[in-house]
Amino acid sequence: MADAYTLYGMDVSYFTGKLEAYLRYKRVPYVRVETTQRLLLGPLRRHTGVMKVPVVVTPEGRWLQDSTPMIDWFEARFPAGAVLPDDALQATCCRLLEDYADEWLWRPALHYRWSYRRDARLLGDRIAAEVLSDVPLPHRLRAAFIRRRQYRHYVRGDGVTAATRAHVESVYTATLARLETILTAQPFLLGGRPCLADFGFFASMFRHFSLDPTPARIMRDHAPAVYAWVARLWAARHDTVAGAFAPAGTLPDGWGALLDDLGAAYLPYLHANAVAWRDGRRTFDCAVQGAAYRSLPVVRYRVWCRERLQQHVDALPEAARETVQALLEAHGCWEPLWRDGTIASHLHDDTAPPECRPPARRGLLRRALRATPWNPLA
Repeated sequence: MADAYTLYGMDVSYFTGKLEAYLRYKRVPYVRVETTQRLLLGPLRRHTGVMKVPVVVTPEGRWLQDSTPMIDWFEARFPAGAVLPDDALQATCCRLLEDYADEWLWRPALHYRWSYRRDARLLGDRIAAEVLSDVPLPHRLRAAFIRRRQYRHYVRGDGVTAATRAHVESVYTATLARLETILTAQPFLLGGRPCLADFGFFASMFRHFSLDPTPARIMRDHAPAVYAWVARLWAARHDTVAGAFAPAGTLPDGWGALLDDLGAAYLPYLHANAVAWRDGRRTFDCAVQGAAYRSLPVVRYRVWCRERLQQHVDALPEAARETVQALLEAHGCWEPLWRDGTIASHLHDDTAPPECRPPARRGLLRRALRATPWNPLA
């Protein structure tokens, strides 16, 4: 397949599942390579500067990373079956919900995977057997290392405590209930065909919530329409889906509740994280929906996410921007999105995502080993 893209990914990966579902839907020709420690330390680190997936190599040899800008990149090159509506209101809300799904559902997804003993043992064994298969240690030690590392960084290290655990789990169950309402009435989130928001929510709902034992049981028992949507989106192809997006200028019933969640929790969190980054702090406290999170890590990547959302809104024609502003104000999203204006991350001052510029060799290994999926360059 001379025209095929190479996708480096993992079978348990949040964002690999999101991007692979998108590539399948768009019928982008690709070959998937299961990523091992040798590949992470070798070509992926050399070409991207970090040890994370998914990463795509184009037929011309260009290296791409970060699922959100990668989707924009592929949309420009494979326009058939566009996942972003032409309507400005719908497109803006799709981008907001994709970002919410990517970043705000990360914490409950990792909590359910690594806080519950059965889930942690199952996934620790899988990652040890797949990703760390080339590490010359006994399987038992590899699995134990994974369980301890993931819990330390992504559960305890991301603000999940006895005081916040109930709220973390409510983020999943409330989102599940909102999606169930929408998907009981229609096959995809914006109507009869998948949109960008579908792929955003798919990341956690596929590789974590519908497959890991504890959240999967919750989904099967309480949100069967979401469970069916996971399989439907994985099977969808743009040239065989017959439906259409909702009429221009409208959103389906149920989207308002998701936007309410953005305004009440995610966008205030993004703002607090950005202010902490601006002030040079490594951690910050944040209270959302009655839960007090302490010593959350400052995530530079999410400062960039906020910038990017603001840029998309700023680029709208004046009439469309006024319509978007009125809707976002009604759901409490506008003020936290713009609070304290734009706070610059400078994350991509010398790059144009999703394309990667090979990093300088000095300090490369140290930066790569410190990298996390949410904060790839800090």
